[in-house]
Amino acid sequence: MSETLIKAENISKKFCLDLKTSLWYGLKDIGSEMIGKKNQFHDVLREKEFWAVKDISFEVKRGECLGLIGRNGAGKSTLLKILNGIIKPDEGRIEMHGRVGALIELGAGFNPILTGRENIFNNAAVLGFTKEETQQKLQSIIDFSEITDFIDTPVQNYSSGMKVRLGFAVAAQMEPDILLIDEVLAVGDMGFVLKCFNKMDQLLNNTALIFVSHSMPQVSRICTELIVLGKGEAIYQSNEVSKGISIYYEKFPQLAGNVTGTGQAEIKSIYLTSGEKDSRNLTSLEIEHGDELTVHLNIKFNEELQSPSVGLMFYDKEQRNFGEVFNFKDEIVLDKVKGSYSFTAHFKEIQMGQGVFSITVGLTDFTGGTRKSIFRMQSVIYFRVTSAKHGWAPMQFTPEWKIENEQ
Repeated sequence: MSETLIKAENISKKFCLDLKTSLWYGLKDIGSEMIGKKNQFHDVLREKEFWAVKDISFEVKRGECLGLIGRNGAGKSTLLKILNGIIKPDEGRIEMHGRVGALIELGAGFNPILTGRENIFNNAAVLGFTKEETQQKLQSIIDFSEITDFIDTPVQNYSSGMKVRLGFAVAAQMEPDILLIDEVLAVGDMGFVLKCFNKMDQLLNNTALIFVSHSMPQVSRICTELIVLGKGEAIYQSNEVSKGISIYYEKFPQLAGNVTGTGQAEIKSIYLTSGEKDSRNLTSLEIEHGDELTVHLNIKFNEELQSPSVGLMFYDKEQRNFGEVFNFKDEIVLDKVKGSYSFTAHFKEIQMGQGVFSITVGLTDFTGGTRKSIFRMQSVIYFRVTSAKHGWAPMQFTPEWKIENEQ
């Protein structure tokens, strides 16, 4: 049975909206502790106070990764700082076993006037490593960070990406028992982020990892369990990571994007149908994975266009374009058109996974040997796909499986 390295029981932390009031409350609480009197306000809110974290409990075993997600201000970073000992909780109990490596804030733990090499030794000492142990790991840390030419430069001259490289290299190469990561990988370039995830995959065999991020692809890639935080409370907690990601996405409004164009044509209307369902009669069209979907589009051509082409682009909640379709004269031939036209695009079987998706509509015109953009309406309409099976990827295929016994 895997060893439990992190155990949090009913963790709560409150803050005060007003600095002056916060200092007064803090002074009173410290005074109570000094005379051995229990703080009578530890579990209640005083004027101008709010719960940043409220009644959070979890366990993380060696080989597991707990993801913390939620909107800004949900309590993710506060909880991580409590775990790292930076902030004292007002309630609850925490057990952490082994050496702890943490990347909680960009540049945190670095002395800006010291060089990268000197900061490596400082950070390693904080993790509990001797100078001799750090010396043995020094070259591997420098090589992993890929900032060899700047390792003897003061950290204050480093870019954000270079600080992340050095911080992660120290935390990862020293192979801690517990690793806490809070959003810092968002500033790294793609190559280094992939390198970091490959390293975390290696560490996960012997490490308990807590990972905070707003990047759901990163969360789904590495997390084995997920907590969705909202106003300091756990609104979802399970090992069904994909379901938690869907709940996270539901917290954001469905906003239509920008419209760009030349004015030569415009969309007059767009709606979706699936069987008897019609988006014009619903707040949001909801269909099952495998259902049909028809896009109804009315376009008014204000000027005559020689050879226009309609395009439909499908986006997920993170505005990633994962599918598109165009009619470059393969299905519909448009030649010297003007006035209003209605188009329908019928999809016999939707293969998307559960989640919220949007459709972007674009119109181009091929004139004089070049294709010119006439208009583009980003995320002009949304729809939701539900499924009995939870998979986070935008596309969920249903092949015809066959099995043969080769005894």
